[in-house]
Amino acid sequence: MASLGLNLEEQKAVDRFRKAVVEPSMTKLVILDFWAEWCGPCKALTPVLEKVAAEYADKGVILAKVNVDEEQFIAAQFQVRSIPTVYAMFQGQPVADLTNARGESQLKQYLDQLLSQLPVQAGDAPAQDIAPLLAMGEEVLAEGDGERAAGIFSQIVEIAPDNAPAHSGLIRALILAGHREEAAEVLAALDPKIAEDPALAQARSALALAEDAPEESELATLRAAAAERPADMDAQLAFANALYASGDRDAAAAKLLEMVAADRAWNEGAARTRLLQIFEATGLEDPWVAATRRKLSTVLFG
Repeated sequence: MASLGLNLEEQKAVDRFRKAVVEPSMTKLVILDFWAEWCGPCKALTPVLEKVAAEYADKGVILAKVNVDEEQFIAAQFQVRSIPTVYAMFQGQPVADLTNARGESQLKQYLDQLLSQLPVQAGDAPAQDIAPLLAMGEEVLAEGDGERAAGIFSQIVEIAPDNAPAHSGLIRALILAGHREEAAEVLAALDPKIAEDPALAQARSALALAEDAPEESELATLRAAAAERPADMDAQLAFANALYASGDRDAAAAKLLEMVAADRAWNEGAARTRLLQIFEATGLEDPWVAATRRKLSTVLFG
């Protein structure tokens, strides 16, 4: 993609595209997905692309996504007129239009044909290829879709079984999806060297917070108790803990914020402490944590 005569923002866009797509495509086959947050068909297609790209990673296939709202200049260069638009890129050039390959089997047929014709460098996906997949998994996790995030991290673990952040993401995703026992089994089965990695500390915190997830009837009882006794802070905290353990972190955070607003000093700041533990378990860089932290600051400082 030529950069002569571009303004600064356009040059930055080209540089980002070169790093994310063009350079990897020198040896790999890149599935280039043009998408947007508001696009329903894009969201339906994304899991298919993610799954197939992960399965074909050892054959030299990687997935790159371009948000057309954020990268309008790049989308214009490819004359994207509707989304999703999907291309196969090799050595910096589009080699096939994959837009109509909506099904998993059809997409695999296209890829098999391309891989038989192009000198794509096969082998296990190198670390720099796993990083975008990890970022994708964390993004889906931040959106609150535990099931889909667990699927992404499971694929990464298959590609890179020694990658500690992938195992951490899988455990946290399983917890968010309500599969606490399975998450505990994954953690228990880890190789000691991986288990000692600092990346697993976040997963352990999440698992500890999710201990003793309540049955639906128990949750209903705690909900009723909290509603009937709004001044009973023990009842409110028990309900907040149960909400989080059951996978509803939004409602848990809302209840804890409500408690902080009502009496921030209660039980040596127990509500705020529990909220900070949830932040740590979720990840301090997570957008949900940043947004909830701002709400906490508003409650504390006005």
